[in-house]
Amino acid sequence: MSFVIGGRPVASRLVAEMPAFVRQVLAKITERVPAYQQLPGEELAGDITRVIEQTLRAFADVLRTGTLPTGEELRFLRESAARRAEEGVPIDVVLTAYHVGIQVVWEALVPDARPDEVGQVLELNALAMRYLQVVTPAVSAGYLDERQTMFDDERSARHTLLTSLLDGSAKAGPYVVLALHVPPHPDELLPDVDASVAGRRKLRRLRTELERHSREPVLSSLTPDGGIALLPGEDFPLDRIVADVTRSAGVPLTVAAVAAPPSGVAAAARLAREVLLVAVRSGPGLYRLTDVLLEYQLSRPSAALEPLASIVDPLSDELVETLEVYLRRGSRRPAATELHVHPNTVDYRLRRVAELTGLDPTRIEHVTLLTAALAARRAR
Repeated sequence: MSFVIGGRPVASRLVAEMPAFVRQVLAKITERVPAYQQLPGEELAGDITRVIEQTLRAFADVLRTGTLPTGEELRFLRESAARRAEEGVPIDVVLTAYHVGIQVVWEALVPDARPDEVGQVLELNALAMRYLQVVTPAVSAGYLDERQTMFDDERSARHTLLTSLLDGSAKAGPYVVLALHVPPHPDELLPDVDASVAGRRKLRRLRTELERHSREPVLSSLTPDGGIALLPGEDFPLDRIVADVTRSAGVPLTVAAVAAPPSGVAAAARLAREVLLVAVRSGPGLYRLTDVLLEYQLSRPSAALEPLASIVDPLSDELVETLEVYLRRGSRRPAATELHVHPNTVDYRLRRVAELTGLDPTRIEHVTLLTAALAARRAR
């Protein structure tokens, strides 16, 4: 099959005017796709121009024979796409270039069509669409294979560095070590939803948001339940970062943060995990050691731990919950709202606490000891 438009074989015209078509395609691509404007001039004049010409010649063969490309032609396109992936050119930009090339050829040839050539124009259009259907997956496969290889190499390098930092065998940094507790997303709890897929989606959103806040790669060992992440640097707006990551993950995160000098990542990671264990009992949010000093200290083994915890042993679970909420909220009405009971019920329960422990939660001089007793109870 040989398409004829304007009285001339299309394939022959495309080959004969190849330099002009190449210039038009390159100009149109750089005009429509800003990313190509940022490529070095030697690359545009060299590799990119060569790819455009090779692609147009392959398309000319398709127009001449009516046969879609296979084998060598597609391998060339895959290799070209792999080079764009290595250079960091986004895949949508790479694919757009092929569509622009076909558009330039179409716009140059079709206006010359004669009335008796309309049928060939329609057939040519259908063939061009089939050509793109073959080329697009080949280009995508070449690009994505290279990106996967690069990702695997980068992930392996990151994992090696993270492991070395956490076992103390390497020094780098400084870092801010984050220990994260990540509860299930509502989607993970739905009976008709694949919980593992929902969990991975949540984790991907979380990682993406962490990376967005750092100019350098974030080292992490995370699962859908949480884990450790190392932010490279030391001056971060952690409150905003945790708020943004929480919003992206779609679940209330509990995060413990510890700054680590180059030689102290392993120790900082251990401390972050310990702070998280204490903080997770207090509810979602960002915690530093200074936020949980009492609870952290009481979680350490000591002779005072058991006597402290025994102070609240006479209390039922209901009374313990009421006491914890009251001490956290600071007054009876907010506590009643959180507990979904009448304020008088809170008053009654607090009186029972005083009767059973000998310590009145409404007296400021007793609050510290009751708070310590609850922390010791949790630690025990």
